[in-house]
Amino acid sequence: MNKKEFLTELRSKLQGLPKDDLDNRISFYDEMIEDRKDEGKSEEDAVAEIGSVDDVVKQIAQETPLVKLVKERTKPKRALRAWEIVLIILGFPLWFPLLLTAFILMLVGYLLVWILVIVSYVLEGSLMAGAGGGLVIFLAYLFNGDFNLISLGFTMASLGAAILLIFGCIGATKVSIKLSKAILTGIKTAFIRKGSTK
Repeated sequence: MNKKEFLTELRSKLQGLPKDDLDNRISFYDEMIEDRKDEGKSEEDAVAEIGSVDDVVKQIAQETPLVKLVKERTKPKRALRAWEIVLIILGFPLWFPLLLTAFILMLVGYLLVWILVIVSYVLEGSLMAGAGGGLVIFLAYLFNGDFNLISLGFTMASLGAAILLIFGCIGATKVSIKLSKAILTGIKTAFIRKGSTK
């Protein structure tokens, strides 16, 4: 792929960015290709070193704040006509609850990703508290001259389960962070690529 093809495809896939940002990004990658050509590389090699257009779009999506993308997407391109305003007002009882429901369902789906992590840490805390309580009970019996094997067993079982579960908690946290980043990047990419869907 040569520079012109790369920049043309990049521009078409970044139509959701504000115009100034879009122009700055195109200029940045144009200069990057030119710098690599000045180092003695061919135009195709310089473009290949940058990576695919989709990778560049994904990187730009990660760097761009979602608020900026939403603001650009919702900015009216023209004034609404009277009949459009009337349809919006009359359709409000239909479209607003649907939009609100869709938003709530997306929010609940996102929260479900983190509920697993919260539940696993609550369970971890419960097991640690159980192990601590079992140890206190065992020591109380021991000071009274009794050897309570049940409380010792409960303490060891709770402590063992807590140690095993901490690895699950850490894993669930890492997966949730990666999933959250992927969801956010996907949403941003959808806003950025709006030009290719129109």
